[in-house]
Amino acid sequence: MSLKYAVLAALLEGEASGYELSKVFDVSLANFWPSTPQQLYRELERLAEDGLIQARVVQQERRPNKRMFTLTEAGRADLRAFSATPPRRPTAIRDELLIKIQAGDGVDPGTVRELVEERMSWARGKLGRYQRVRERLLAGRTEEEYLREADRVGPYLTLLAGIGFEEENLRWCERVLSVVAQRAALP
Repeated sequence: MSLKYAVLAALLEGEASGYELSKVFDVSLANFWPSTPQQLYRELERLAEDGLIQARVVQQERRPNKRMFTLTEAGRADLRAFSATPPRRPTAIRDELLIKIQAGDGVDPGTVRELVEERMSWARGKLGRYQRVRERLLAGRTEEEYLREADRVGPYLTLLAGIGFEEENLRWCERVLSVVAQRAALP
């Protein structure tokens, strides 16, 4: 899959500037499809050239003008077709920390602990952001009310995947720390 469909899916929420879309990627899509702002802006240009999105310029005082992007009918049709096809390949994990843990048997346990604690800090930070987004989406409703009443549930369901991923990250990190501590205590 390309960044194309992540951008089209983000625009289902409505018109947005490139800056606003980069914030959407940071907060919600980054848990499953990360992108840099440069990649995002290049993709917006391609999508506009292909007629899948439309751009309009908003004049601003004391700031540079900004471009606002919306999905076109062609973009919606392309996204529907993409959404109806099975994924080309299963999820693959590429994680530098896992390589370090795999090779870490000869490394000082304190170093391993530091690496894992750093991962835990990142996971807690992301989990906190995801929980704040969840609360904003729910807006005082129960999950059942939200899922029954909301116009779109896809962003909420993918957010749940991100929350689950970070919760599992924390569980795994706690287990690694426990094993490292037990092994360090061995004579």
